[in-house]
Amino acid sequence: MKRETPYSGCCGNINRRVFLADCGMGFTGLVLGAMLQRDNPMLFGNSTGLWAPPDGKPHFAPKAKSVIWLFMLGGVSHVDTFDPKPALNKYAGKTIDETPFKNVLDSPFTKKNVKEFVAGDRKMMKTIFPMQVGYKKYGQGGVEISDWWPEVGSCIDDLALIRSLWTTDNDHAAQLQFHTGRHLFDGIFPSIGSWVHYGLGSLNDNLPQFIVLGEPSSPCCGGTMTFGANYLGPEHSGVQLEVDPNNPLPFAFPGSDVYKEEQQKEFQFVERLNRAAEVKYPDDPVVRARIKSYELAFRMQTTIPQIFNFKEEGEATEKLYGLDQKNTKSFGQTLLTARRLVEKGVRFVQVFHGEGKNRWDAHSELQKTHSELCAEVDKPIAGLIKDLKQHGLLDETLVVWATEFGRTPGVEGAKGGRDHHPFAFSVWMAGGGIKPGVVHGATDELGFHAVEQRHYVTDVHATVLQQLGLDPRKLEVPGQKRLEIDFGKPIQEIIA
Repeated sequence: MKRETPYSGCCGNINRRVFLADCGMGFTGLVLGAMLQRDNPMLFGNSTGLWAPPDGKPHFAPKAKSVIWLFMLGGVSHVDTFDPKPALNKYAGKTIDETPFKNVLDSPFTKKNVKEFVAGDRKMMKTIFPMQVGYKKYGQGGVEISDWWPEVGSCIDDLALIRSLWTTDNDHAAQLQFHTGRHLFDGIFPSIGSWVHYGLGSLNDNLPQFIVLGEPSSPCCGGTMTFGANYLGPEHSGVQLEVDPNNPLPFAFPGSDVYKEEQQKEFQFVERLNRAAEVKYPDDPVVRARIKSYELAFRMQTTIPQIFNFKEEGEATEKLYGLDQKNTKSFGQTLLTARRLVEKGVRFVQVFHGEGKNRWDAHSELQKTHSELCAEVDKPIAGLIKDLKQHGLLDETLVVWATEFGRTPGVEGAKGGRDHHPFAFSVWMAGGGIKPGVVHGATDELGFHAVEQRHYVTDVHATVLQQLGLDPRKLEVPGQKRLEIDFGKPIQEIIA
């Protein structure tokens, strides 16, 4: 009778014993699980050899090595930022029915696009609200962007702006939907970052492949599931780091009262115990994983603090990211960290802005809140683009800027806000083989519906995966059937 290995679980999945062992080794165990899978994938395959997880190699020649994914929590107003609509000023104060564009309310997209989280909770805001900021043309192509984004506007010739995104969740679980491709009603699925982690090998075994910076979504809106791996296994989930040189990874470092030499001796002692176990169980990959995990943990304690050693950067770089200004310093440090991570070989860096509190959710005082928030991120984001170019990294690093949905053309309430708007919004990409200086897709005159070259959120996923050399259909897991919409379609018009 053939001896069952610890990795011969159902459908090639890791069995309970291995899962508990990995959890017992904490964060390092999860990273090691991924490393062992990459180094010897057949250990993780089923007993028939018909299926095994990815070998860490791209399916075809990639145009990008890494991704920096910037996500604004709460829903950025597209019509006040990257898709200015002068018709809002022209018809301000009138109802949509009183304009030449009243047919937007009868569009089939109005009902087709939305799965209401709470039935009837979101009303149509019919009184048109003017733009809350001016706009002007930027770049060689004269791309119109609002005055809240002058620094990013100066980089427009490096960006591919997509003005025709749509989604189906009209509440903030749309944050989860943007990352997994599925409405919360459909269940929980792997995030885009976890698919990248699952499909590709590491460029640096001293660091995780998938790192999360900034406070993520609150639990009601997706929480850790926005960077979770679900059925792919926890080793493919994002690892949260604090932009804090003194404590970037909680619980990963010894106490201040433990000397380095003392800890090293502890590692050596544990290694001897593990080697003894290896003699007894020579074919057990769990034992080998445990041995490697302590080695990795020790290496990470050296590598991670180096990432946050901003003193290595010159004064010019600090100013580029806005580290010399109070309102931009925090996000500037976050994006400088993101650049340093991809420089060290991290595959996917997921960055949140909004402090987990949906600060971009402008139900009132949009002019005040959006102007403040744009001022926090505009310079750091432009600094990131320019810094990547200066380091020769933009060609191999794909930068994605996104939010969960747009805001209504109509006013909400009496305090100058806009409501959630899943029918149309904007995202942009730069670097990583993306065509620079292009505008793709369009909304109608009011910014109500995406009407030209419409794209569901998984088209963004498909574009990212293609640039990394991954075919999502070759990443399917037995027993986990995916729908056609899960795969999306790469946005070929913006690919160089």
